[in-house]
Amino acid sequence: MTQRIALVTGGIGGLGTAICRALTDAGHRVIATDLPAAPERVAAFSDATGGAVRFEPADVSDQAQCADLIARVQAAEGAIDILVNNAGITRDATLRKMDLAQWNAVLQVNLTSAFQLCHHAIDGMIQRGHGRIVNISSVSGQTGNFGQANYAAAKAGLHGLTMSLAREVAAKGITVNSVSPGYVRTPMTAAMPAHVLEKTQAAVPVGRLGEPSDIARAVAFFCEDAAGYITGANLPVNGGLFMGF
Repeated sequence: MTQRIALVTGGIGGLGTAICRALTDAGHRVIATDLPAAPERVAAFSDATGGAVRFEPADVSDQAQCADLIARVQAAEGAIDILVNNAGITRDATLRKMDLAQWNAVLQVNLTSAFQLCHHAIDGMIQRGHGRIVNISSVSGQTGNFGQANYAAAKAGLHGLTMSLAREVAAKGITVNSVSPGYVRTPMTAAMPAHVLEKTQAAVPVGRLGEPSDIARAVAFFCEDAAGYITGANLPVNGGLFMGF
């Protein structure tokens, strides 16, 4: 298998760590990016990934930092072959109570960052005739969710970006796909009230929350050289919580 250079945003969170580990296990050279973090958090991430993943701090909601991040990674590691847009935040409120700052913050991190990083990475992929882009969407982007108009809009928009870019670069050896997790056992779901979490889990047909590794395996699959005939797809990994056709 050819070793590829992979960049994972939101890389030191619960889901990001699992994605980094899965891509490393697949033989790739992985760089994780996330907001600057305390040394102990970076050390914990390094331990969780066996010290094999390099951390590059950046705020991917900032246009200039996105451009600088891509330039730094390519200068240090070589051309980026795999881009996983996993960075995401929530700023929950009902639409009546949501202010523009909450709306903009979520759209900027969850959607605009993916546009910016794709924009800066895509030319190199086109020049080499190979690339894999995986955008982490959400079941909320398929069904909506109470109090998450901003998050659901961003995640639905992320798959719209996926399909459009997939059409633009399909003939260049580049695939662009989405993975839509359901409720996954991460610090984000751990912060949910216990009774809400219990109700949510009871609604999942397989009877449990997802594990970060469930999502990471789907991402690693899309990144394989052999997955070159799949593009513009959305893979729901939600335990049957939502089944679309």
